[in-house]
Amino acid sequence: MRTLKVYILITNRLFHDGIRSGLGLTLENHYVYPVVMNDKFDLLSGYMQENINWISEMGGQVFTCATETDEESADLKLSCITLEELGELLRDADFIIPYGLPTASYAPPACSRNRERG
Repeated sequence: MRTLKVYILITNRLFHDGIRSGLGLTLENHYVYPVVMNDKFDLLSGYMQENINWISEMGGQVFTCATETDEESADLKLSCITLEELGELLRDADFIIPYGLPTASYAPPACSRNRERG
């Protein structure tokens, strides 16, 4: 099985369960890099702290795009990254998974049930 490099783009800290999904991919022998895009973490449960530590121990890394960092981020093994740096890293990714995007209110035209068949 081929080892993949996967980035999980998590929209904000409310969707931190995306980190848990990243841990699952890490256990499948893939390199996983969850990225929290829009917020810093205030408080995380011990369970989520363990997940972040496991990803780090297994060769992955958890990034944050938050502009402000504190000691807690360092303790959690969160690495700060700018959008420019993230863009460079994404060029080498095998898969990029957007996580926590809002549900669309309508289906895209290609998937519509009412689409005319020609």
